[in-house]
Amino acid sequence: MPTETFNFDRPTSRLGSGSYKWDEHPGPVPMWVADMDFETAPCVIEALRRRVDHGIFGYTLVTDAYYEALTGWFASRHGFSFGRGDVIYTSGVVPAISAIIKALVRPGDGVIVQTPVYNCFFSSIRNNGCRIVENPLMREDTAEGEFTYRMDFDGLERLCADPANTMLILCNPANPAGRLWTTDELTRLRDIAARHGVRVVSDEIHCELTPPGENYTPYGPIDPEAIVCLSPSKAFNTAGLQIANIVCRDEASRALIDRAININEVCDVNPFGVEGLKAAYSPEGAAWLDALRRYLHSNWLAARDILRRELPDCPVCRLEATYLVWVDVSALMDRTTDIADLLEHEAGVRVSPGAMYGDPRFIRLNIAMQRDRMEAALHAVCKTLSKL
Repeated sequence: MPTETFNFDRPTSRLGSGSYKWDEHPGPVPMWVADMDFETAPCVIEALRRRVDHGIFGYTLVTDAYYEALTGWFASRHGFSFGRGDVIYTSGVVPAISAIIKALVRPGDGVIVQTPVYNCFFSSIRNNGCRIVENPLMREDTAEGEFTYRMDFDGLERLCADPANTMLILCNPANPAGRLWTTDELTRLRDIAARHGVRVVSDEIHCELTPPGENYTPYGPIDPEAIVCLSPSKAFNTAGLQIANIVCRDEASRALIDRAININEVCDVNPFGVEGLKAAYSPEGAAWLDALRRYLHSNWLAARDILRRELPDCPVCRLEATYLVWVDVSALMDRTTDIADLLEHEAGVRVSPGAMYGDPRFIRLNIAMQRDRMEAALHAVCKTLSKL
């Protein structure tokens, strides 16, 4: 399908649609929840329309075509090969991670995360009676006035050596740090975890959202013992379709996870999630996705320029993946919860405070929206914060 048919600048209104992002806190421009303000790929819409036209929405059988779409996509696009028998489907990556922890970690054991990191990791660990063990990422400032992060491998070695810590949850690519982890970094992480018998779970929900010409490194081929969580929901803006997959090659572990999925009652999926995944993981879906990646990258370049020019005292993390911009506002106020409140009420923009992700000195901005809307929102943010 020609990329010129995909108009990401087309205005959309999600107000009144039951959107958590827009209707939970109506009024401010929402740059918080990680979903996009673009219609999904036309091939996904058509697949869902055909399913609606059938008119019957009973219990869903996940057929061979589903597994063929999933395994074919990751093998051909990312070099990550796995079989149908390695897959457990479920309703989302967060339920998947919770079930994996329930299945493989004893209550009271430690689960290592590398902060700043996706906030639901914390709740999934706590809700299963386990301990959150933080190995903070190490900040590196760059010559361009930006910064990035690297893993603290010495800290990781110490934490993995503690026999009370039995699992590590990897965010690959990293949210909110925007890092596209390299093969060398992931290999080093694997070696440390393997040395101490720590099981790695890799959340790869943002794996498609890389700049044009850049691809993420799947953790599964590096560590065959790992458990990998996948979903089309971020890349194709289909989070509401409630579909995700767990890839686990070890039969014994897979049986325990499957049991936990059933205990948590997240073993059934709906027909729209199944049809949406099959349509997304197709040549037509790939064409749309590549056009989206180009648009998001241009949004990032525009956002970076605005923030550099209008907020020079607030460094921006280099964005290598995702559509989530991580901004250091520590020069302005001590608590980003105050900054988030200020932006909502004075700038008319709702952002995510960094404390959610383990570092209160930052805010996170979702730039997956129409360019004009994004630029207007960022100008309002900068105007408000520059007064401080």
